[in-house]
Amino acid sequence: MKVADPSKTQNTYTSDEAYQKSLDYFNGDDLAARVWVNKYALKDSYGTIYEGTPDDMHHRIAAEIARIEQRYPNPLSENEVFDLIKNFKYIIPQGSPMTGIGNPYQIASLSNCFVIGNDGDSDSYGGIMKIDQEQVQLMKRRGGVGHDLSHIRPKGSPVKNSALTSTGIVPFMERYSNSTREVAQDGRRGALMLSVAIKHPDSEDFIDAKMEQGKVTGANVSVRIDDEFMKAVESGKSYQQQYPVDSKSPVYEKEIDPTVLWKKIVYNAWRSAEPGILFWDTIIRESVPDCYADLGYKTVSTNPCGEIPLCPYDSCRLLAINLFSYVEKAFTKEAYFNWELFKKHIHAAQRIMDDIIDLELEKIDAILQKIADDTENEELKRTEKNLWINIQTKANEGRRTGIGITAEGDMLAAMGLRYGSDEGSEFAVEIHKTIALEAYRASVTAAKERGAFTIFDADREKNNPFILRLKEADAQLYYEMLEHGRRNIALLTIAPTGTTSLMSQTSSGIEPVFMPVYKRRRKVNPNDKDARVDFIDEVGDSWEEYVVFHHRFKQWMEVNGHDLTKNYAQEELDKLVEQSPYYKSTSNDVDYIKKVQMQGSIQKWIDHSISVTINMPADVTEEVVGELYLEAWRSGCKGVTVYRDGSRSGVLISNTETKAEPEQTENPALPFPTTRPTVLEAEIVRFQNSKDKWIAFIGLVEGKPYEIFTGFADDEDGILIPRWVNDGLIIKNREADGGSRYDFQYKNKRGHKTTIEGLSYKFNPEYWNYAKLISSTLRHGMPIEKVVDLINSLQLDEAINTWKNGVARALKRYVPDGTEAKKQQCQNCNSTNLHYQEGCLTCNDCGSSKCG
Repeated sequence: MKVADPSKTQNTYTSDEAYQKSLDYFNGDDLAARVWVNKYALKDSYGTIYEGTPDDMHHRIAAEIARIEQRYPNPLSENEVFDLIKNFKYIIPQGSPMTGIGNPYQIASLSNCFVIGNDGDSDSYGGIMKIDQEQVQLMKRRGGVGHDLSHIRPKGSPVKNSALTSTGIVPFMERYSNSTREVAQDGRRGALMLSVAIKHPDSEDFIDAKMEQGKVTGANVSVRIDDEFMKAVESGKSYQQQYPVDSKSPVYEKEIDPTVLWKKIVYNAWRSAEPGILFWDTIIRESVPDCYADLGYKTVSTNPCGEIPLCPYDSCRLLAINLFSYVEKAFTKEAYFNWELFKKHIHAAQRIMDDIIDLELEKIDAILQKIADDTENEELKRTEKNLWINIQTKANEGRRTGIGITAEGDMLAAMGLRYGSDEGSEFAVEIHKTIALEAYRASVTAAKERGAFTIFDADREKNNPFILRLKEADAQLYYEMLEHGRRNIALLTIAPTGTTSLMSQTSSGIEPVFMPVYKRRRKVNPNDKDARVDFIDEVGDSWEEYVVFHHRFKQWMEVNGHDLTKNYAQEELDKLVEQSPYYKSTSNDVDYIKKVQMQGSIQKWIDHSISVTINMPADVTEEVVGELYLEAWRSGCKGVTVYRDGSRSGVLISNTETKAEPEQTENPALPFPTTRPTVLEAEIVRFQNSKDKWIAFIGLVEGKPYEIFTGFADDEDGILIPRWVNDGLIIKNREADGGSRYDFQYKNKRGHKTTIEGLSYKFNPEYWNYAKLISSTLRHGMPIEKVVDLINSLQLDEAINTWKNGVARALKRYVPDGTEAKKQQCQNCNSTNLHYQEGCLTCNDCGSSKCG
């Protein structure tokens, strides 16, 4: 593949220039602009940005899709592709395709999802280490990875080595989790799914691993539950665990009371949102690729978010169709869905998805060439090389695609339908049935023009429930598929669309709207005589309150004649919401049972799976969670995850204040509590040393520094905090192993709390250790100026001098004006007669000032 060098043909932009241009593009939406610039704008390894707005990105993608189209009959032109994807309006390539298509600077896969595994008996250290290495190799190329642990023999099993008995599953969970964390230390965060069969004798330890040990922080975990187990839970009968889990002649068997294990699953999910549940028999029974299980397509696990069950070494690329854009006369009584345009675009989306497979195969060729060109020993390269050859084979042979949707919640509201109502669910099912029929029709058309996937065999698929559903709904489509085959082994999914929905300014994926309207406060400059003051806090600061609307709620207001400039009181906002189609339709409003029933009905028209979270209030009981899981199984869901408000950091939570633990022990001789409070107010300080951008989180007690954590800022998917965030909370959480984790929590522009989990995981371990040392001196009362002097006196390696300088700069802001700093010299006159003034070191003799 030869791609032109953008540095020779395109303009370049600074981060601020790209941000400002993107801010205009997104009509002032700060978060959308920053997400696009940080995650998706074309940039090289030096940080040079080659795209100023998403229009540039969409032209890049359209040119590459059109290049592939020229290989086949009736090609789409570049302009036709651009019109489909521009403005995130209709068709949205997600994540890796958006970043990687036409990107000459990044040798990375276009696949969002991978599953890996070993053929046959892999219960050996060699097999386990091979999976570990393959996982890391995929993550460094930008992929999320899943694999199953059911092949590992249970704890206490005899082994023929010096250990004598097996350690079981949990230590290997930790190994794989740590590998993910290592990849995540720099650049994009790694994503891992670990699964195990409920039939495995160690499944209880697996379920408890994240609860009791607190160490498997780099992985999502899900339990593969079979129908036999669910029926045993319903009936109260015993259940047999065994190893190997699929063997007709197991070497180990154990009878258990399934209700005990079930209650543990429910409790853990209620308490921490994990484990997720995979209804494995439903997945396998409905899976079209499993019709080819004996040819290497046996499904073994899912990707990290659970929407793509896969066989070993298969992968999938994702694309979303923006459902909201097909509602004509949205939010009016005349609203209708443009079925004709919708069907036309489904065909185009499936065609584009198939083109992206060709682009992925080119990317894999580039990866293999990179491996070949590396000077590393051939033996060391063998695992990585074989990994990509296996992935290449599956991509070329099966040509799996992942068409999904976004804006389901907004689409229903625009049609005047309430999310979760019977009428709303029926309409949603019709939408997904249409996607299934038209995507499969497009794949049959592609088979006529481009050829069927190489192992297509209609006879293998004739009893598959999903295929039979297509046959019943559209016999002509079915018989055309028998005659011509199908281009792709499986086609459909519903994935999370977090950043996609931010940029399309819609609700996310299949989910309802989180909150249609909320309030924020902006501090008023006391010198601004024209500013409106709505609130004065306890220290006398003045604040202006302003309303933030969900983008499509705002559109509803405009269409229905409501004033967007008015400063609404809360009672008026509540009445507005009551009048809107979003009333009783937010994520916390929708009836849980209705939601899983809707998911189950839609699942019948999705050949892969659905990523969806059932949101529940904090006071929901474990029994309700258990009932929800049972209903999800009965309704035909392939998987389900619950989130009880406040049960887990790292996700959005409602606007209830975090409460500190009971009063802390204090030493009257010291200015600070000796026992670190659970919650500290915090300020963020950003600074730059040479070309490096840094960020400091400073925990405060009574406005004075109590602790400080620092590291590089704005790493992709690292410490990625919007520039407008200047304060928040640092929350200390105890982990089960006795250690501590420090999380940073801030309110986003919707007024919801967002948590960055584990600052210690985000920073270089060496910086972290020094931060603990410096925080200790602060906590035990050393004056800040003395701490700054101590930091400046540290004899550190050149590599972390910028870190040292940055910490000193951050803390200088808190040194009281007039404080002397006699250990340092003026760089202008060499005087040691220095003092601090507004955080800047100022010379009393010559007047020169240095702020860092």
